[in-house]
Amino acid sequence: MNVSGYKDALLRKRAEILSEGSAKPLQTTMDNNTRQGDLADQASGTNEVHIQLKLKQTDAKILQAIEEALYRIEKGTFGECRDCGEEIAPPRLNAIPWTRVCISCKEKQSA
Repeated sequence: MNVSGYKDALLRKRAEILSEGSAKPLQTTMDNNTRQGDLADQASGTNEVHIQLKLKQTDAKILQAIEEALYRIEKGTFGECRDCGEEIAPPRLNAIPWTRVCISCKEKQSA
């Protein structure tokens, strides 16, 4: 398996997530207390912070998975399903190069 293309894709995705994180810092201070607005405005502001936090958590999980995939490339185990040991299909790796499991094992997890 030629892993250099996957490694490039992983590094690009990592750089993209890291650059987005620095460009859009999480708004942790709510200005609802000082802002004049109705409850809908305040709820909207609260929801936006929760959405931003969820996105940050998702990005953190993807970053961890990318780091693990890069480690598997170094170890020579990239592209092997961690659950069954079979080779992960190239179309799946092309779509999600940081995946740890083949489509069959992923479907079992979701069931």
